[in-house]
Amino acid sequence: MASFEQYEAFVETIERGSLTGAAKRLNRSLQSVSRALATLESELGIELIRRSTRRLHPTPAGLAFYGRLRSALRDIEDARAEAMLETARIGGLFRIGASVLFAPNFIVPSAVAFLHKFPDVEIELVLSDLQADLIEDRLDVAIRIGDLGAASLRSRNVSQLRRVIVAAPGYLVRHGYPRAPEDLTSHLCVVRTFGPEGDAWPLTVSGTVMRLPVKGTLRCNDAAGANAAVLGGAGIGLAPLWQVRRDIDEGRLEILLPEFEPPPIQVSAVWPNSIGTPARTLLFVEMLAHRLAGERI
Repeated sequence: MASFEQYEAFVETIERGSLTGAAKRLNRSLQSVSRALATLESELGIELIRRSTRRLHPTPAGLAFYGRLRSALRDIEDARAEAMLETARIGGLFRIGASVLFAPNFIVPSAVAFLHKFPDVEIELVLSDLQADLIEDRLDVAIRIGDLGAASLRSRNVSQLRRVIVAAPGYLVRHGYPRAPEDLTSHLCVVRTFGPEGDAWPLTVSGTVMRLPVKGTLRCNDAAGANAAVLGGAGIGLAPLWQVRRDIDEGRLEILLPEFEPPPIQVSAVWPNSIGTPARTLLFVEMLAHRLAGERI
């Protein structure tokens, strides 16, 4: 019967597009990977990968086999990793990607706690509001808000962000309060030009999310800038609650239309969908999910 290592070599060859790439990823010799693939094809009695002078091409049978095998190997690796967590040495460089605003309050505390628990780990935080390419940027894990990115990544929801409609008291004195979602169309709104919402805000009406067009005289491509504009009275804003909670608590902003609140946004940890996920990745994601469960986000 074929071994786990032979299955692993086949899957990595498909995903890397070459025997050389698979050998490098698995830290094996090229001859070892080639021999494993040949042995697997011989045992199954079918051609899984068609070789040419320039590249490898999976056969239809190979693609079908890969689709089933890939999922099974990931499950086996997860089971092995979970079983070994108690005795595994957790160490090495651990690169975590996250957004600039979100990380200091919600990712850094978990990173520091992780270092305290596993002193052999060295963490490098890579903060950016652009969606990183995990492979190109050599990230072990990234924390993403909303869009997960490539469907090939593995993911786990770790929290969700409540969103609110807010305005400064000074703006409301001058322009009045919106009493229904459609009232927003006659108000000045600070529009965030990044992300999926833009100038079509999602509000929940009778259990259904409707997108309401809004407009204003100030648009901004940065969350901190947009929040500052709302604080300054430039218009009504849509923001994650965690970004404006202090201003609300201290009376600088008021929540509007709470009964029509936008749906929350998912916060997810994503990591490469490759064989042999490091134990530190699984442990950090578990710790982050546990700690964020106790936060008022």
